[in-house]
Amino acid sequence: MGKVKVGIIGLGSWGSCHLEAYATMPQVEVVALCDMNGERVRSLAERFGVPHAYTDSAEMLARDDIQLVNIATFENNHFEPAVRALDSGKHVLVEKPVSTKLSEAEGMKEAAERNGKFIFPGHLLRFEPRYAEIYQAIQSERIGTPHSMFFKRGRTKAMFTTYKRIHTVFELTVHDLDIAIWYAGSRVTKVKSYGKKVNDTTVPDILWTSLEFANGVIATLHSNWMTPDEAGIVMNDAVEIIGTYGTAQFENSGSNLQLWDATGRKSPDYFIHQAFQASSTGALRDQLSYICNCVASGNAPTYTSFADAVHGIEVAEAIVKSFESGQEILL
Repeated sequence: MGKVKVGIIGLGSWGSCHLEAYATMPQVEVVALCDMNGERVRSLAERFGVPHAYTDSAEMLARDDIQLVNIATFENNHFEPAVRALDSGKHVLVEKPVSTKLSEAEGMKEAAERNGKFIFPGHLLRFEPRYAEIYQAIQSERIGTPHSMFFKRGRTKAMFTTYKRIHTVFELTVHDLDIAIWYAGSRVTKVKSYGKKVNDTTVPDILWTSLEFANGVIATLHSNWMTPDEAGIVMNDAVEIIGTYGTAQFENSGSNLQLWDATGRKSPDYFIHQAFQASSTGALRDQLSYICNCVASGNAPTYTSFADAVHGIEVAEAIVKSFESGQEILL
């Protein structure tokens, strides 16, 4: 079986992590990179030995030697390159949120079906060991059918200055939306959202959402950008799932590596992506490996679901509407 040939569009901090992970995978060859920043894309191409660098995604997508297009651009710039890639006969990985508009998410799904290609959402928490173990405990009935679910996702105030470019639901809550839909195995029917704009007037930096699913599962999702930078905790997340036969929970703010030095305390998270010497570990690499195996084998993905991602954007739009109106939204 030959190597899966990948082209990456978008090489900011997260797109560069994708490149780092791909570079350590023996079954993958990154053949082309694209970013609007010409200096950045040329520098990364030279550093990782990628033969072709572009600043125009249309030029890169005209190549016939790319099997998988990895899109890690800004959140509202996913639709056009995704559809163009699918129409040119390529599979696509599109980072989360797959879009900030339901119509675009649906359009990407339709383009994949029209062209007989796979489209993968970048919801990598399905590959994060703790979240994946809870899913297995639900499926094996160690926990059983969920009745109540709680998710918390906290990030630093400094990160908010970058990510307030889009509503908090699309940047933070969307992760937990996918996990809640995955765990519930159902579709959301009712949404009620509450929030506060504490440090800025653009989007809420505190957001609470209550969900009710068609099968009766209830969930609460809490996202915030309120962790003080001085705390040294980049990820302040928690999960509690109450099922028929048991419960599962974790909280990560105090369980990670602690580094204390003259600059203060740091608690880095190694579950998502960690590059070390010539290798990398974490949920990102595991997700990319799964995707490339699907592409190489021609087997449609079953562990990830773009239909779930589309529903997640539908729910996200309802959350925004509920936050702005103060009303419960029925789907």
